[in-house]
Amino acid sequence: MDSLHAPWRIEYIVAPKPPLTESLFTTLAQSSDDVTNLVIARDRTCYAVLNRYPYTGGHLLVVPYKQSPDLNGLTDEEVADLWKLVRRCVNILQQEMKAEGFNIGINLGRVAGAGIAEHLHIHIVPRWFGDTNFMPVIAHSGVVPQALIELGNQLRAALAR
Repeated sequence: MDSLHAPWRIEYIVAPKPPLTESLFTTLAQSSDDVTNLVIARDRTCYAVLNRYPYTGGHLLVVPYKQSPDLNGLTDEEVADLWKLVRRCVNILQQEMKAEGFNIGINLGRVAGAGIAEHLHIHIVPRWFGDTNFMPVIAHSGVVPQALIELGNQLRAALAR
């Protein structure tokens, strides 16, 4: 059996997990280092960031600046802004990565799969015909074809146009 080496995953697995005083998304929102943090767009009430441990290349998260575990903690304007940024991101992923479809969703609560349950975020997972293959089924691994920093720079530039 061949081995697929994904050395970027071990960084997350073995890294110490100190208790957070605020959510990861709040920390990213307050940082000005968008390149290192993989933030590709900032709007008035929300931002878009590449998932550091993606399901597929181009897996983005759209996050409100305001920390809320669900949609009820956001104003109507903040909810509208979230979905407008989702639309912009979908359009740019179609343009830049030639995505042919998308899984877009929100996991509300730990039992629904939310890894950061205290801070609502929307997943945008680009899809292509044939992108489901033996790797996730047999090897429990995905193949991400482009370095995250490189992709972040590409999408950030495209969204800035």
